[in-house]
Amino acid sequence: MKFATKAIHAGFDYHQHNRAVMPPIYQTSAFAHDAVGESLEFAYARTGTPTRAALEANFAALEDAAHGLAFASGMAAIDAVLRATLKPGDEVIAVADLYGGAYRILDKVLAAQGIKVTFADLSDAANLEAVISSNTRLVWLETPTNPLLGMVDIAALAAIAHQHGAVVAVDNTFATPYLQNPLNQGADIVVHSATKYLGGHSDVLLGLVAVNDAALFKAIKFIQNAAGAVPGPQDCFLTLRGIKTLALRMERHCDNAEKVAAFLQGHPAIDKVFFPGLPEHPGHELAKRQMRRFGGIVTVYLKEDSRAAASRVASRLQLFLLAESLGGVESLVNHSYTMSHGGMPPEQKAALGIREGQLRLSIGIEDIDDILSDLAQALAE
Repeated sequence: MKFATKAIHAGFDYHQHNRAVMPPIYQTSAFAHDAVGESLEFAYARTGTPTRAALEANFAALEDAAHGLAFASGMAAIDAVLRATLKPGDEVIAVADLYGGAYRILDKVLAAQGIKVTFADLSDAANLEAVISSNTRLVWLETPTNPLLGMVDIAALAAIAHQHGAVVAVDNTFATPYLQNPLNQGADIVVHSATKYLGGHSDVLLGLVAVNDAALFKAIKFIQNAAGAVPGPQDCFLTLRGIKTLALRMERHCDNAEKVAAFLQGHPAIDKVFFPGLPEHPGHELAKRQMRRFGGIVTVYLKEDSRAAASRVASRLQLFLLAESLGGVESLVNHSYTMSHGGMPPEQKAALGIREGQLRLSIGIEDIDDILSDLAQALAE
């Protein structure tokens, strides 16, 4: 099946659910046994429900994976992967330009548990060879990165990591499985904040993990059940419903983002535009090779590099809402310095190039003329 067809049909057999056209919401915490010792596919909702199983199977199909696992949030998914792959004395190497929440759990939680955390510029795959060690067990990647939309070569980094016995995990939230499938490029684990594009309507909090390796699946699933950070059936249902229109929405997100990037690039109030679809982006050729299109996120430096300038533009926007998230049908603006990366130390933000006068734009699926008009009036002198 092609992607759009899988998004609608994969992972669900209506014959097994009283011929329901849509996956039903199994709003129950437990399932009844007919006899003591009876083995059931579903017994207790923390371990699994038919609604969650449908989502996990559907998502696995989208990532060309053998297994899918759902969690209560993207961070819960990240936490499960980290706990399943690392122990005290191990090392994780993470791309330096990454989501602030991922930075926080690596820097503040894992490091305190005796796990060495190394942040590295992995835009050049050779840099991984320079820092990887015999204790490296996990290489953590984002591509495109959050918030500066840097690109890393999944295949090249995976080849190096595997030579040293390390597992590679890719946060694929920005690209979505519609634009990029990391497992097909050598990665071992794919993680998503399904709160973003997969759910797509800013009404659900959910994380997903996809793997092919049976041992990795078993280890992560053990954490999923033991820790219990799992989504409820309503959230699984909403995510499944969102996924059905993912292909359509991503085409519109990409169309609009390309036009926004072109508009902003020549604007007198903008110092720099970060978007992999621009030919001058340092990762443009890699993005063309690794992704199907360039995504729906555009990040900008304002000419006036100050929090006041960022606040002024954000407050003037009418369609764009100032909010922490991204990937919904509506356009959102994020002040990375104080919001998505607010917990990152100032010196780390400075080293990465995360500025006070910077805005990350999640381009929605509104009419492009209205989006451009809103940006024009907000940036006007």
